[in-house]
Amino acid sequence: MDGELAARHSEAMEIIGEHPPVAPALDLDLVRAQYAPATTYLNTASVGLLPARAVDAMREALVGMAQGRPSDSLFADVEEARASFARLAGVPVARVATGSAVAVYTGLIAASLPAGAEVLTAEGEFSSTVNPFHVRGDLKVRTVPLDALAEAVRPGTALVAVSAVQSADGRVADLTALRAATRAHGARLYVDASQAAGWFPLDAYAAHADYLATVAFKWLTCPRGAVFFVGPEDPDELTPIFGGWVAGEKPWDSCYGPVTELAHSARRFDESPGLIAYTGARHSLAVIEELGPAAVRAHDLALADRFRAGLAALGREPIPSPDSAIVSVPELGSLQADLHAAGIEVSDRAGNLRASFHLYNTAEDVDRLLEALSR
Repeated sequence: MDGELAARHSEAMEIIGEHPPVAPALDLDLVRAQYAPATTYLNTASVGLLPARAVDAMREALVGMAQGRPSDSLFADVEEARASFARLAGVPVARVATGSAVAVYTGLIAASLPAGAEVLTAEGEFSSTVNPFHVRGDLKVRTVPLDALAEAVRPGTALVAVSAVQSADGRVADLTALRAATRAHGARLYVDASQAAGWFPLDAYAAHADYLATVAFKWLTCPRGAVFFVGPEDPDELTPIFGGWVAGEKPWDSCYGPVTELAHSARRFDESPGLIAYTGARHSLAVIEELGPAAVRAHDLALADRFRAGLAALGREPIPSPDSAIVSVPELGSLQADLHAAGIEVSDRAGNLRASFHLYNTAEDVDRLLEALSR
């Protein structure tokens, strides 16, 4: 960018302050002890950083596996992670299933719909949230702009599938309006929380959804391979078509032949767990609980707002996404490689430069990105 934009950047730093106050409720000592970014890492929307205690636990578990030690404790880690996620989501643990991919749970829901059912989705949705509805071939999938989703629900709509926060640009769905619209027309609401869980208060919207799925390797700072699904209050509403031995009420008694007694909870929708991922997830989720979702949210949004203010001073307008920790700037996605070379990690999504701000980021990180863009 030219010298005029650089001057605007300097002026903006004077206006917004070089070191604005950080949310006091966030335990920065805990953050520094657990997270150690080696770059200006503004890419949590792609993958979050692992806390030290998760890395240590996974390392110990791997050594145990190499030495042939019993793995019973690893299965206990799955249950601890399930319980921790349930607390964060504000739902009974009996509604939480554990798996490894959001698309699996989208497929589970897709399989429950009758032929010809209408599924309503938003334009540009993440593939895992919607693709299983398309590949069935006998469902009517209707797509509309995100901001028109609630008003597009109509008699005959069976399901609305939407991300709480859009992956490409950080826009936040109006889940309250969607819940009202789906209830009014007898439709179900399926929410993908993958870009929300960890900075957006889960308990504020989990109650709005009939079904909710989320990866945990982004804002929940867990390892890849841990996914959580909040199923319906009545688990009989869905058929556990991929259920194996872990879907049994007594899994170790369900290893051979058909499972004779399905779990009486959402555990009937469990995938056989990637144990190491859940060993890490147990400790990652504990850190998020200790920090407190509200404190994390305040911290993340303050940094995102700082970036928006700096962009305005540079004459750049991001895609509107108020109250989002993700900020996407049109036409700047091509700068991703140059920023990477400069030690600044962001994403190029749909041609947009996507920056995402999380608990381990600082005001200095924001300013470094703005400085790089001003040049």
